[in-house]
Amino acid sequence: MPILPTDFAFIGGSSTLSINIPNDLQLDFVQVLDNNITFTTPFGNSPPFKRLLIQSETGNKTVLTCRMHGWRQGVTRDIASKQIFWVFKEAKVKKIIAEGGVGAINYLLDPRDVVIAHDYMDFSVRKDVGLDDKYLLIMREAICPEMSKSLFALFNNKWHRGKVFNRGIYVNTDGRHFESPAEIMAFKQMGGDIVGQSICPEVYLAREIGACYAGVYIVVNYAEGIVTPWQHAELSDIFYKESINLGKLMFEFIRNLPIDSSCQCNNLRKETLLKEVYEEE
Repeated sequence: MPILPTDFAFIGGSSTLSINIPNDLQLDFVQVLDNNITFTTPFGNSPPFKRLLIQSETGNKTVLTCRMHGWRQGVTRDIASKQIFWVFKEAKVKKIIAEGGVGAINYLLDPRDVVIAHDYMDFSVRKDVGLDDKYLLIMREAICPEMSKSLFALFNNKWHRGKVFNRGIYVNTDGRHFESPAEIMAFKQMGGDIVGQSICPEVYLAREIGACYAGVYIVVNYAEGIVTPWQHAELSDIFYKESINLGKLMFEFIRNLPIDSSCQCNNLRKETLLKEVYEEE
């Protein structure tokens, strides 16, 4: 199947893993156009995508969506990330929305609180994950301020399960293990607010294809050494009981999201200066 032009994309993360998107949300304005479609990419076969139609007062929107990458046996996060964002590039996606569960580093945060992250720190070892070498990526405002502002307005009004924060620094680590108390304390001293494993390399790849990127992150546990040891039962309860609530708000957000924007996301990539300067004699 060819990759059709699509303006919007939604990456489903751990917070909606327990449900079937969008069927379980039972939203009358969302329709599945294509289901379980995969694409051949330069980095291997992509994960399965769905192509959705969202009806809104400002006109219909098409959306590409898939599960968060890295959960297919034998496919690493960095390879899967490149597969997904290559598809987004070919589809000319302009706005990408993500979600996921995170651990609380900041003592102000409790389980079920929501953070609209505004910046990140990358402590993963998945370096130089890119589609090609055409651009110098400027990671100023890596998370779209316009989309983040709209996300906060929606969740601050309709998320009644916990507090909602419009700023936060996301510390990205590798999985699958959780971090040690010493690592968390170091991240806290450096200014980190939440910790997870998915915002990188997504922010790099979104910047590379010139797309806006923003995410909603629900606190599912206290990070190690913060407040109290996390409980598996509470973690499970949040994963299974908050998915519908979070998913409905994510699709309400996309429904009202305009395609036009005045942010600088598309301009914060420049032609690389790392070119061959000598011709072979």
